[in-house]
Amino acid sequence: MRATISSNQKKKVNSLRIDLFESVISISGGTILQKYQLAQFEFYGYKPNENNLYKHSDLPIQDIIKTIDYLDEENLNYTLSNSLASMINSFQKKRQALNEVFAKVKSIKEDALLDETFVEFKKFTDTLPRKLKPHQLKSAYHFYALKNGANFSVPGSGKTSTVLSVYEKLRTEGKCNLLFIVGPPSCFQPWKNEFKETLGRTPDSLILSGGNKQFRKSEYQRPRESASELYLCTFHTALNDTKDIIKFLSQNGVNALMIIDEAHYMKQLGGSWANSLLEIGQHAFYKGILTGTPIPKSYKDLFNLFDFLWEANSSLTENEKIQIEVWEKQKNTLEIKKILNQKIGPLFYRVRKKDLGLIPAKFHPPIVVKMNETEKCIYDYVRAKILDLNEQDYFKNENTLTNLWRGRMIRLRQAVSYSGLLSSSVEDYTEAFINNEDLNSKIINYNTLELPGKLQTLTDLVSTIRKTDKKILIWSNFVGTLELIKNHFITLGYGAELIYGKTPIRKDDTIIIGEEKTREDIRDEFLDMKSNLDILIANPAACAESISLHKTCFHAIYYDLSYNCAQYLQSLDRIHRVGGSEVNEANYYFLQYANSIDQDIKRNLDEKAQKMYDVIEQDYSIYDLDLYDNEQDDITAYKRLFTKH
Repeated sequence: MRATISSNQKKKVNSLRIDLFESVISISGGTILQKYQLAQFEFYGYKPNENNLYKHSDLPIQDIIKTIDYLDEENLNYTLSNSLASMINSFQKKRQALNEVFAKVKSIKEDALLDETFVEFKKFTDTLPRKLKPHQLKSAYHFYALKNGANFSVPGSGKTSTVLSVYEKLRTEGKCNLLFIVGPPSCFQPWKNEFKETLGRTPDSLILSGGNKQFRKSEYQRPRESASELYLCTFHTALNDTKDIIKFLSQNGVNALMIIDEAHYMKQLGGSWANSLLEIGQHAFYKGILTGTPIPKSYKDLFNLFDFLWEANSSLTENEKIQIEVWEKQKNTLEIKKILNQKIGPLFYRVRKKDLGLIPAKFHPPIVVKMNETEKCIYDYVRAKILDLNEQDYFKNENTLTNLWRGRMIRLRQAVSYSGLLSSSVEDYTEAFINNEDLNSKIINYNTLELPGKLQTLTDLVSTIRKTDKKILIWSNFVGTLELIKNHFITLGYGAELIYGKTPIRKDDTIIIGEEKTREDIRDEFLDMKSNLDILIANPAACAESISLHKTCFHAIYYDLSYNCAQYLQSLDRIHRVGGSEVNEANYYFLQYANSIDQDIKRNLDEKAQKMYDVIEQDYSIYDLDLYDNEQDDITAYKRLFTKH
């Protein structure tokens, strides 16, 4: 019988019919829907036409499950097409599997379960070249029991080794045969290195990033017997190649464990990255997510993560998600934590910094340096100029002030890093700043006038450290300063290299000119105790994530700092991590100019770092570790230092 879903016709007794044609969901039939029910379907994205409701969906199964859950709530009769019923049945089996494993993993987290399966799992991991630490073993077994695991452990805890151990166990059981990693390019080399060190063999790996799309397409079409074992894919490539990746993972004989590394990049709800990963994930045999920052901005950031793992069978229902959003607006965190602890608490594992068994890092008292004559003259002028300009800000609008304040703070931070930086432009900052011809000449010709006081002190510190240790890491936030430091130490006969934004990540990631080294080349050479590369100079924006230096480098010197606490914390973890810091003490040194902004930056960072560490130790707290958003930090500092309250 042909019937129109309408709220103004007589009620009919036959049920609704739900069909799926490619990516279009169709609802037709004779049941009359009430206005509020139609409104709900419109909220779900359905549109009416003459005889049905329809919706184009990139994630049809999730949308269909959501639809039938609502129909069940409303006690509306419906039938599914045969093919659709088969698909839904498969997902319901997964839902049942989740229910069955839920209690087991809860016991694992609470130390209540050490059964025969655990004993057998431990025996297997003990045969691997890299033995798991106690915290890694428990985390790995939790992942293995779930098969779709979430590891939210802090940076430096060994999440990669944990996953690789699980992969190898599943592979030997014949349950999967390749790893498909999606993450930022900086994680690719660590995955390859950790694979060899953990499992004792070099994987046949393939990087899916940049380059020719036709080449990537040919790789996806390779038969299973000639496929690689380790695939490394960027978020952008996953978005661009979604259909091809799905075809690859759907091949007979391809049983993939798909891992999203640095999974907090999925935080954009409804974003293109998240949607492509959700769609691809449906075709992996097993899945995992790794991030030390699971709730970067909002409790909603968790939704995509568990939707990826469990698809329509996510333990958080749509109604619970809506309730969490309401509670978050009301700042009712207690109720949010209760529901998260109940519904997703057993489904992730989190190792905190205090669980790692590392030797506490040693933070040496700041080394206070007296400015040399010219740089003090320049710094005093810059600070006085900011105070003078600030008096003229009263009539400027807020957007204008934001750019001005940010630019002035960058100028002040440049002045305590390297005076020569003041001759360069600052993006989005056009304010006339240096109006003194004599001072401008000193800035332009600074390198011929004197050696910065910090650089002199740095030279002495490096010489002292080198008497007992070989490798030293030096941090600065400005490219010009990085280049100054590198050239200075090369002149003194040291082996020195720098890593910053323009340093190529890999040889296949960009056009390499001549013998230009990549970040991978530089890192590997620096880690080699037999190499002559003794000093690595880097800025946190380019080198604070996914690069481990803790096995051979135990000293980090901060030539200057920014107000970005997230980058600072990430940089600390480069030399203080599992796999070296249990026996080697990490040392941190800070150079500061006397009576300068250096003291305010360090004090502010220490306060924010302590608050952030306190929050990170908790399971369900919001903390912002966005590595590239430090503009607001500078503006907040400006208001504190220069505006009247």
